[in-house]
Amino acid sequence: MRKQFLTLTCGALLGITACGDDGTGSDSVGDDEIGNTLGESAESESAEDQGEQGEQGEQDGSSSTTADTETSTDTESSSTDTESSSTDTETDSTSTETTDTESSSEESTETGDPCENLGELGPVEKLIWIANSGQGTVSKIDTETGTELGRYIVRADSAGSPSRTSVNRFGDVAVANRTGGIAKVYSSVEDCQDTNGTPGIQTSMGGTDILPWGEEECLAWFTEIPHEDNRPMAWTNGVFNEETCEWEGVDVWTAWSDWAAGTAVVALLDGDTGEIIQEVPIPDLPQPWPGWHGFYGAAVDADNNVWLSQLQGANPSPSWLVKVDRQTFEYTGYPVPEEGGYGMTVTSEGYVWICGRSTRRFDPATEQWTSVPLLGGGVHTGGCMGDGEGILYRGAYSQIYGIDTQTMETVKILDVAQPGDDFIWGVAVDFDGYVWGVPRNSSRAYKVDSDTNQIVTTVEGLVSAYTYSDMTGFALVNVDPA
Repeated sequence: MRKQFLTLTCGALLGITACGDDGTGSDSVGDDEIGNTLGESAESESAEDQGEQGEQGEQDGSSSTTADTETSTDTESSSTDTESSSTDTETDSTSTETTDTESSSEESTETGDPCENLGELGPVEKLIWIANSGQGTVSKIDTETGTELGRYIVRADSAGSPSRTSVNRFGDVAVANRTGGIAKVYSSVEDCQDTNGTPGIQTSMGGTDILPWGEEECLAWFTEIPHEDNRPMAWTNGVFNEETCEWEGVDVWTAWSDWAAGTAVVALLDGDTGEIIQEVPIPDLPQPWPGWHGFYGAAVDADNNVWLSQLQGANPSPSWLVKVDRQTFEYTGYPVPEEGGYGMTVTSEGYVWICGRSTRRFDPATEQWTSVPLLGGGVHTGGCMGDGEGILYRGAYSQIYGIDTQTMETVKILDVAQPGDDFIWGVAVDFDGYVWGVPRNSSRAYKVDSDTNQIVTTVEGLVSAYTYSDMTGFALVNVDPA
């Protein structure tokens, strides 16, 4: 089902207040993302792959095509487990899409509500931000047209291997470099700052227009994270101030480790400056994967608490789902039944999901797990995101499955991957209700109509694309639409 979300431009708001942000797939042995030899296919970060990615980095920016390409239903049984343990402690120009909301200053005065509709503010532009891991960049793509509006370096050496992207309610992105470092990029040129000494704003205007580090003025900030395992990324929604009519505390969570026991740390960064507000060590985090002690994914709930997952599990130790409280910074670890997963998200019902060889739902209210196996499960396939209407979409090899969030039945199967693609690793829902699929280490991304099971847009020209977090910002706003 297509959706309509309220969008406003600064021009529409001038009579009220300022707006914007201040500040291979097989079961054969291969190498996974963290450099370990696995019994099934996983992410490839070998030296050979890095070389291939470097060559790919020379290709042109992305382009998009619109094309035409049935939906079946499967039902799966579910089982319930309960366990917990606790510890305190994106070519030519940028564009703005507007909707006539009639929220002018005149109407606001008549109704007596100076903040009317501002608390519902979503991204002014409808975007998807996809990391080009092999190029060290992130692409800003218009989800309505499929046009790449910009491409940005996210670490000075372009060698950080970016993966997770998280989009805030203004459309800005925060990108985690897997080998350390967080970058924020503004979505709107109006927010970019003149910092490079050349009059005017210099910024990328398309996929082939990549400005050198230090010249790109839509890079809001970069925070060095001197740790080799830096993956999770999740914005908070912040809190709407009814007196100032502004969103405050729009900050961003991340986590890192040093590949050793007791080194995992969760951190909250100031969304305006990138400064670390609070570090939360997790010294008792288990080792769910040989030689690896860190986190893999993150998402926030309606209270801005962060939930973090680990890769897989039960090899040798069970993995944890960890919650860090936004107010107290205390954390709780919930052991994941059997093995863990790969992607994770929080949906509008408040459920926390882990998507791997099984689809696992955690209810924070009851601390109960409900799990169903993935049909034909072999590899711990990719990401997942809810649509706000009772369906969780998740990667399932060459397809995307739609799972009913209450019954856990598979109610939709979308045929996404095309010849030459690896598995669908990244999954997102945009603000018009379309589902996006990004194959692992690919040059393409697909926009899919879930009602017709048709690919309506294909974005080309990406470089070793690898993203399966909240790359549109829909998941964030959906847990707290305000």
